[in-house]
Parts: sequence; structure tokens; C-alpha cells
Amino acid sequence: MKSTLVFLAQGFEEMEAIIVIDVLRRAGVTVTTVATGLERLVTGSHNLTLLADKLLSELHQPASNHFDLVVLPGGQPGTNHLRDHPQVKAWVTHQAQAGKLVAAICAAPLALAAAGLLPGKTFTSHPSVRASLQSQPDSTYLEQRVVVDGNLITSRSPGTAFEFALILTELLAGKEKASELAEAMLVQIN
Repeated sequence: MKSTLVFLAQGFEEMEAIIVIDVLRRAGVTVTTVATGLERLVTGSHNLTLLADKLLSELHQPASNHFDLVVLPGGQPGTNHLRDHPQVKAWVTHQAQAGKLVAAICAAPLALAAAGLLPGKTFTSHPSVRASLQSQPDSTYLEQRVVVDGNLITSRSPGTAFEFALILTELLAGKEKASELAEAMLVQIN
């Protein structure tokens, strides 16, 4: 069974986290939510509070990582907390170097940039952070709703969260499962 780690930092964008968690669980993917702070209760940018499965401090080191995918939801100030957290940086760096999937939506590609993962890549983000990301060497910024470049998946906003989640589903559980879920949820995908 495939497994996913979703980081939850105070001020995360609720739709970007919850839609990804829900869709992947519907696909049969094991999803573990991890609070980056000192408490498992994490409040999003629109005052919705989630109880994370674990604290980041409770996880084993990234080198013993068994997750197929690591997801960073956007939102503010959640993205800044992810970007500035040394353990999050260690996790996404190790995940990428191991050739495993790393995904970020909305402003969260800022955390990927801080970890040095965007040079040479094609990616997208929320338009509000585009200027901050365009200085990545040899990279290509696209205004597509979801961009996949090797093991790096990026998306634009809460409005693209279903497409993002279904692409992640396709990568982990196959195109047939993603299509089945899209049809059941009445979501159109390309």
C-alpha cells in the first residue's frame, strides 16, 4: 500500500490539505498528517482546526522514511512556517534525493525553493508568489493548474486542489483509480 505524509503548519490552507487527504484516502493510500508545531491541533488560515496524526518531532529521521509522497499545503502563514522549518526542509530534500514524490500547492513551492529543489525544474504556484520563485536557476515557471516534472508536483491554488489530488492519486494508485474517483466526485480532469 502506498503512503503519504502531509505537513500541517499553523495557518495552512484548509482546502489544499483536506481535499488532498480525503481524495488520497478514498484511493486507498495511507495518509499520515503531521503537525510541525508543538501540538497536534493545527489551525488553518480560515480558523478550521485539524487534529494531526502525529507531531513532526515524533517521526523517525528522513533517512528512514517510508513515505512514497510528501505533500506541502499552501496558505499563509503556513507556507512561511514550512519554508522556515529545518526538519521540513530535511524531509523534502531527502524525499527528492531518494527519487520519491514531493508535492506542493499554492504558495508552498516557496518551501521547495528554500530547500533548493526548484533549480532546473518546471513548476507552478499561486500567482502571488511567482515573482519570488522566478529567480530559480534554469527553471521554467508555467501557469498551468498542475505541473509534474519528474518526482516534483506543483499546483496553483485552492481552486486546483481536486486536480492536484487526482494527479497525486494517479501517480500512487493508477490512472484507473483516479478516473474512478473523479467520476464519483463529478470532477472533470484532462
